[in-house]
Amino acid sequence: MARRKSGGAYADQLLRIVKEYREAGLRWPASKSDIALWGYRQGKLQPHPSAIVKQFAEDIGRAMREEVITDPQGRRVRAKHVAPYESGGETEFLWDDMRSVATGTREHMKRSFQHRRQQIVGDCKQLKSDIDSFNENWNEGMPIQTSFDFRRDLAELELAA
Repeated sequence: MARRKSGGAYADQLLRIVKEYREAGLRWPASKSDIALWGYRQGKLQPHPSAIVKQFAEDIGRAMREEVITDPQGRRVRAKHVAPYESGGETEFLWDDMRSVATGTREHMKRSFQHRRQQIVGDCKQLKSDIDSFNENWNEGMPIQTSFDFRRDLAELELAA
């Protein structure tokens, strides 16, 4: 018999809904979206208000990240920037608009740029690990090489813009 990790009462409730979905004679195999929609329509699943707020917050963050403006030099740049702040042992991510004279401080922008740079470094570290692992464990040909010096790439992109 297959064993599963204990997921608590909520996971048990979800598995009961899956069982009821199957017992209702609906399409099986089924997608998780099909089961969730059925459970919602049957009144078996109700979104928790915090889940709704979390989804809206993610959507708002995506919209702010995607808002671009053209600066006086003609570059397309992000208008809104997020930066991490420590408060009471917790990290809070606050957004600001770089054009805002009242709140768009140099310190906020510096924090935001440093945070984004660290994300890029983390992505590069993961890419290097992935390449090294592939080359050492599964690659039967010449080792795949990559450069982490992006100066040429940036120069080419600036020329193309």
